[in-house]
Amino acid sequence: MTEDQGWKHSDDPHVVLTAKGMKAMAHPVRMQLVGLLRKHGPSTATRLAEQLGLNSGATSYHLRQLAAAGFVEEDAERGNARERWWRSVRMMTVWTGDDLADEETETAVGFLRSVLAAHTLTGQRTLDAFETMPREWRKAVDFNDLVLRLTPAEAEQLGAELSAVIKRYRREGAEGPVPAGAEQVSVIVHVFPDPAVGDADDAADADPTTDTDADTEGDR
Repeated sequence: MTEDQGWKHSDDPHVVLTAKGMKAMAHPVRMQLVGLLRKHGPSTATRLAEQLGLNSGATSYHLRQLAAAGFVEEDAERGNARERWWRSVRMMTVWTGDDLADEETETAVGFLRSVLAAHTLTGQRTLDAFETMPREWRKAVDFNDLVLRLTPAEAEQLGAELSAVIKRYRREGAEGPVPAGAEQVSVIVHVFPDPAVGDADDAADADPTTDTDADTEGDR
């Protein structure tokens, strides 16, 4: 993916994902910690642990690992001798190298599993609160999926065009006026090639005998 495609949805400062970064983030808890700090701002290990249902010791360990990889840092302005505060170094992460997945396939898959788990959790939290949402926000909730037949180039172009649409809207934390009634909204975009469909097509191409041919043979 180039910096203008895939996961980059704005010109905000960002962290370019390296193999070391993928290994550090290939853990669902760490993915959630970074997400919470980016969404809600600086916090302590104790408060983050309460939000995730963990103990503060485990949360502190994961925060230190994220700090070593450059994703979070101590917020010296808020911290004191009794309590350490943490903040996200950047508001987003960008995967800019296709070769990274080729060279570190297992690590890349582990990282992407954590991403998917975090996305699933976001959707679950929305549904948990669905009954108590104001009606106008319930109408805005959208779970949608379509099956398309695309080439790899078309699929990549689709991702780029979706990113361009998202860039037209106001990012969390962006400067400028915010209209009344604006709330935080999570936008999750997935483009998934379907390996099962590809395997079925390959099998059909390899075998000249089709179901129609078999039926015709039986009628003779």
